[in-house]
Formats: sequence, structure tokens, C-alpha cells
Amino acid sequence: MPESKAHILVTDDEKAIRNTLQEILEFEDYQVSTVESGQAAIDFVSENPIDLMFLDIKMQGMDGLETLQALREKGYEVPVIMISGHGTIEIAVEATKMGAYDFLEKPPDLNRLLIAVRNALSQKNLENENRQIRKKLPKIQEIIGESKAIEDIKTMIEKVAPTQSRVLITGENGTGKELVAKWIHEKSPRSSGAFVEVNCAAIPADLLESELFGHEKGAFTGASEQRIGKFEQADGGTLFLDEIGDMSLDAQAKVLRALQENKITRVGGNDSISVDVRILAATNKDLEEEIKAGEFREDLFHRISVIPIKVPALRERKEDIPLIAQACLQSLKKRDISFSSVSFSEDGLQALQQKEWSGNVRELQNAVERLGILATGDKITQETVDNILQTRDLSSEDLGKLADETEDFQDFKEMAERVFLMKQLDKHDWNISQTAEAIGIQRSHMYNKMKKYNIER
Repeated sequence: MPESKAHILVTDDEKAIRNTLQEILEFEDYQVSTVESGQAAIDFVSENPIDLMFLDIKMQGMDGLETLQALREKGYEVPVIMISGHGTIEIAVEATKMGAYDFLEKPPDLNRLLIAVRNALSQKNLENENRQIRKKLPKIQEIIGESKAIEDIKTMIEKVAPTQSRVLITGENGTGKELVAKWIHEKSPRSSGAFVEVNCAAIPADLLESELFGHEKGAFTGASEQRIGKFEQADGGTLFLDEIGDMSLDAQAKVLRALQENKITRVGGNDSISVDVRILAATNKDLEEEIKAGEFREDLFHRISVIPIKVPALRERKEDIPLIAQACLQSLKKRDISFSSVSFSEDGLQALQQKEWSGNVRELQNAVERLGILATGDKITQETVDNILQTRDLSSEDLGKLADETEDFQDFKEMAERVFLMKQLDKHDWNISQTAEAIGIQRSHMYNKMKKYNIER
């Protein structure tokens, strides 16, 4: 028995052919619609769901191949069986290259026709099943940890993800705020929509409005064409405003208005554009302190922090460090065969657990990669950790020595700044972008300071 009431569209400019195919297919318990031209087929598909299409090659106006090409360009993936009374191998090959499922000559053999229909529908069902399976598979890495703090966050994600509530995720740099945001999106009804991320700290204030709301052609110097902003890109999905505490007050006012009205206006434009967006925001700053200092709008804070989630620092969940370290190493093994024989000893994991990790999970990930590369044997032991990850803390004694070496306050500040930058670069495995982000300065400033203090790896 064929699939119950699969919907088939017959497109042919010969009424007799349309009627014949309709009678055959309806007898086999399919739902059948007919149209007489390529444009009519495109219009029909745009308004009605169908499972399969018969498409005549030779038609008045837009022919079958042109119609097939137009369907594919518009993103319609419905299987298409081409039919023609003047079939040639060349035409069949061309149709197949353009995405046709099969090719039948007129008048079609009844058995051949029904087999082609069943096979095409079976393939469509299989593709749909695979699509659903892929949708259910997590596309993002797991939140690793068994500590109470992490279990509480996982429970909170399960509760808030199905809602439309806005969430403010707080925590230090490197704790995994973005990962929490991605899981909220993944487990939400919007998971089939886009997850669009904006790093508010990485975009200059004068460009942030255009980044968020888009701009019209000619809106400003360099705007040579229309640009769709992040709000529109996230329509039907989730917009993640990372480091929202670094957003200028002017941009905050415009974001607040967009959240109040669910509408945006492109820079240089006049039309209001409705958007359906869920906002998730993150910051490493204390926004309530920023409000007191006049750096953050209180009304926006209350808009974005309906549900607050605080991601703990790694030092607050040290019991998770061995799990995270081993997961990082497993990830490296999948990516690079040179890590395949490397593993941790128990005392090696304990040594990692005893460190402070002020750079949190990000710093630990970098450290595990460094240990895997530089370890002399297959085991990463306590000795390996101690030798490769030597601490370079700036103690009060070190500061005292610096103070003894100079009587000039400016010289002392510069010497201390150089030591601080060296320590931070080492912590982030000399990744300039990550280091600049962690200490809250622009990457260009980081390069300038490295040049000023003659800092090299």
C-alpha cells in the first residue's frame, strides 16, 4: 500500500496527459493536483506542500528544465520526475544534473511509472527521517561537569529553554557563558532557527548599530549596498548579545526600543521591520554596579535579565577539573592523531586540580593542549604539569623587588604592567586575541603594548 495520501503535482500543458496521470495516481490512493504551466507549478508549490512532482519538459512559455532550475534556486527540494514525448539521453542527463529524480518517456509504462513514484516517495521519507535525526543530534559540545553548580545550571537550562523568557548569563571570562547560551537555544522551540551571536566588545561603538540593525545602501560612507543586521538574521531564532556590558549607552537605547516594540529600523532607512527574536545576553561585568556608575541602562537591565544564570568560575568547582581535562584531551585526539597515545596519570590530574585557573575553562583547554604537545612520554604526570605549567604569579615580594629597582612611579607602573602582560599571555598560550579579551582591552592595544615593552614569545 503506498504512503497514505501523498500529495503529487502533475505539470503538463496537455490536458489529456494531466487527466490520465491523475486517474492512475488517484486510483493508487494518492492526492493529485494538476497545473498546465511551469509558472503555475512554481506558484502552486509556494502555497501548498507537495511530496512529488511530475514535470513535462516541452511546455509553452517556461519549459520543464527552466521550471526545475527555478524550483531549485528557490530552495524547493521536492523530488521531480521529468516526462517527455521527445526524450533523448542528452535531455535525461541534463535533467538529472539539475536535480531531477527520474525521467519517463510518454506514454509512460504503468509499472515503470508506479515504481518510480514509490521509489521517489521512499527516498523523500528517508531524507526527512535523516533530517529529523540530525536535528535531534546535539551540534554543540557538552557542558562537562558533575559538581552541584553545573548540575544546577543544567537543570536551569531545561526549565528556561522551552520558554520565550530572556536570559542574562553572567560569569568570568572563559567560564563557558556562550556554551550555556547555545544549549538554551538547542533545547528551545527555536532550535530549527538561527543562533546569531554578536560580540558587543569586539565591534567599535560607531559600527555596532549597523551590525545589529543593518543599513540601507548609501546610509554612510562605505555603505555600497544594503546589509541585513543581526536582528533580522535571527528572526525566528535566537540573538546572543555577548559582553553586553560593553555596549555603548546609545546602542543600549536602540536595543531597548527594539525589545519593547519587536521592530527595528535599518540605519539610513525609514521602514519599521517586525522581528521575532529571543534575546540571550552575557557579560563578565556586574551590571548593577555599571548602572550605579551610569554606564548601563537600568530599564534595559530589567528587560534582559528576566532569568539570571551565573556560570561559576573553575576554582569554584575544582571537582570538575579532571573531567574537563580528560574531555579536552579526547577532543584533541579526534582532531590530531599525534595526541592518540597521550593520557593523564592520576597525580597529573590532581596537579591540574590544585591550580587556580584564573582564565577558567579556556585557560585549562589551552594548558591541556600544551601538555599533550610538550610531554616527553605518553603520560602527563604531576612532574609534567609542574615543569610545563610553571606558575609565574606576581607576589607581594616580586612587587617589592620592582619597587626597589626604581623610584619613579611611572617606571614602576610600566614594569608591573609588563610582568602582568607576560603572565596573561602565558596563561592564554600566547593567543593575542584571547589575552586581549580576557584583560579587557582591544587587540590593537595589546599589540601596541607588546611592541612598547618589547614582549616576544
